Amino acid sequence: MPMTQGWSIARRLFILQVLVVTALVAIGTTGAVLLARDDAEQAAIDQVKGIAQAVAHNPMVIAAVRGADPSQVLQPYTEDVRKATGTDFIVVMATDRTRFTHTRPELIGQKFIGTIRGALDGGTVIETSVGTLGESVRTVVPVRDAAGAVIALVSVGITTEAINQKLLSRTPAVAIPTALALLLAAAGSWLLSRRLRRQTHGLGPAEMTRMYEYHDAVLHSVREGLVVADRSGTVTLVNDEGRRLLGEGELPPEISALVASRTAVEDEPVLAGDRILVANQREIRSEGQRIGTVLTLRDHTELRALTGELDSVRGLTEALRAQAHEAANRLHTVLTMVELGRTEEAVRLATAELEVAQQLTDQVVGALSEPALAALLLGKSAQAAERGVQLIVDDTSRLDSAPLPSRDLLTVVGNLVDNALEAVAGTEPPREVTVLVVDADGEILVRVGDTGPGLSSEEAFRRGWSTKAEGRGLGLALVKQVVDRHGGSIGVAAGPGGGAVITVRLPVRP
Repeated sequence: MPMTQGWSIARRLFILQVLVVTALVAIGTTGAVLLARDDAEQAAIDQVKGIAQAVAHNPMVIAAVRGADPSQVLQPYTEDVRKATGTDFIVVMATDRTRFTHTRPELIGQKFIGTIRGALDGGTVIETSVGTLGESVRTVVPVRDAAGAVIALVSVGITTEAINQKLLSRTPAVAIPTALALLLAAAGSWLLSRRLRRQTHGLGPAEMTRMYEYHDAVLHSVREGLVVADRSGTVTLVNDEGRRLLGEGELPPEISALVASRTAVEDEPVLAGDRILVANQREIRSEGQRIGTVLTLRDHTELRALTGELDSVRGLTEALRAQAHEAANRLHTVLTMVELGRTEEAVRLATAELEVAQQLTDQVVGALSEPALAALLLGKSAQAAERGVQLIVDDTSRLDSAPLPSRDLLTVVGNLVDNALEAVAGTEPPREVTVLVVDADGEILVRVGDTGPGLSSEEAFRRGWSTKAEGRGLGLALVKQVVDRHGGSIGVAAGPGGGAVITVRLPVRP
């Protein structure tokens, strides 16, 4: 495996940035050096051209060229000018290239090496060529007499070595900014790499790819709804199960409020549309700092329904057990009275017990043809009797058919009766719960009253409110959920003798 394969993204980015910055700085420095060299050569050309023209126009030079011994006059002069201007040679020559002056006196009288044709024609020659002092940048200009005729030539030059030395003297001006640029770029790349290493936890591309694939697979396959929010409370991720539970578009109000609260919750029941969800919310922290929250949701709608039915069955079972025990006691009493010869009194006692039970059954079954609802009320009656509460089914109750789903009717009536039974528990007698179910005028009216302490309409249907110390407060909230789903109404009022009366109206659609 190549060594670079295990490198983290931060290290790879750092090395790439260093290489790119180094290449850019090298290119920039090379360009700066070439520009500086061109500028130095142009400056040298301008310098030698100006000096040559100044010498050529000097009347002393013009007069000396016409004299018997030009070298005797011109050699000291040109050397003084050369030293004063920092050039490498100043040569005054005849039109046939014979030198009158030179930096090296032994070369006086010899032929000048270089191009002079343009100067003989009255122009200026500028070139870089190799002469007796080596390669140099030189210019050749004509010396004219009063009539304008070319009588001599002046060549001034600066060797390439001198130009390079002058260029090298400027190296710090280029090298120092270059070094500073490299240092700053390296420091910036290192800081960026360090930050990236913290954010990626030192993972390489292969590890991050695998992590993404694993996380994506988990998010799609997990059977819990997942909602992730950032530190500002904005939702950034909802997995497939979360979308199925919460629906598309905006989050339900209770879920939004829970996410916005950023508080940690554990197994908190919440309502989302027609679903009962159990929520768990935790903070997400990294390096000691809070970076968001994660909310998981489990669908307990079916489980809650089954639990409610199980509670009803359990309550009915307990009530039947108590009634069986009570019936056994009464049966023993009747048998004992028969054995004592008091048969007439035994018959009256047994008949009275049968009449009470049969009266309630006949009343419920006669008024409510919906079998599930009738069974529910009979079970609740036995459960109420066990608790010392009298459950009264209003004589005007009437439900001849099931215009609404039985499950919704059981949810409304069952939860209202359960809450009423809880409300009167522990109060002073008489403890009564009254139930009215009527199908009339295109709606089903369900009214449940009790003789308990009462409740306010503001708190009754708030999720989490309960009359039970250990309650979850979902009973009345589920009732309101059914009412909202059918477009009905619900209200709370005080009973005539105290307590509370809850009235639910459910429209019946044809």
